[in-house]
Amino acid sequence: MTDTARNQPGKAVEVTGGILDRAQRLQGPAVKKYVASLRRKYPDDSPAQIIERLEKRYLNAVTGSGGAVGAAAAVPGVGTMTAFGAMTGDTAFFLEASALLALSVAEVHGIGVHETERRKALVLAVALGEEGVLALGRVVGTRGGPLRRLGGAALPSGAITRLNKTLVNKLVRKYAIRRAPLIFGKLMPAGIGAVIGGAGSRALGRKIVHNAREAFGPAPVFWVLDAEVVGETSPLPPGSR
Repeated sequence: MTDTARNQPGKAVEVTGGILDRAQRLQGPAVKKYVASLRRKYPDDSPAQIIERLEKRYLNAVTGSGGAVGAAAAVPGVGTMTAFGAMTGDTAFFLEASALLALSVAEVHGIGVHETERRKALVLAVALGEEGVLALGRVVGTRGGPLRRLGGAALPSGAITRLNKTLVNKLVRKYAIRRAPLIFGKLMPAGIGAVIGGAGSRALGRKIVHNAREAFGPAPVFWVLDAEVVGETSPLPPGSR
């Protein structure tokens, strides 16, 4: 085995960790505004309905990204090397979109996560599903739900950082296997790759949506703003706009 082949898993972990760091850092401040904008646009929506809108937007976004990469491989003069480069961007987009979904659903649930490593832990736990939530629960405790504890209780920062390293490794192994067939599908000629790429990315996106639903549980019945319960059909109060 060459040094390059031997170093590939470590490189994948490093790149994935970097993407997630950037995603939660950039999207963290924007999440509250994103959810608030949806609530202003659909003032009669319940929390469950807003989450459904977040899921639909997410699935449309990742499907479009996957199809675009497949189309790049079919364009004359572009070739597979360009498509492989596009797939690197496609993977980054998928992870960033998944991070936005996880943090936005957390916002709807009233879980405000402001510290970098905690946001990263939340995103990783959602992406991994039950496996990630259980691992998080072992570190933060399960009383009240491990995801909810990320939004409040004093937690050992060193333990969260170590957990994140473990979860990134698990994420790379899990989704590298899932995405491998999609890579070859996206490189098929004559536009077939665009169809397979879009459908495959949507299937992965649905898995993330399922994981998020399992991780967070049922949506709250009412909106909670500044410790005040707001009826499910109430618009945002003027001060929250």
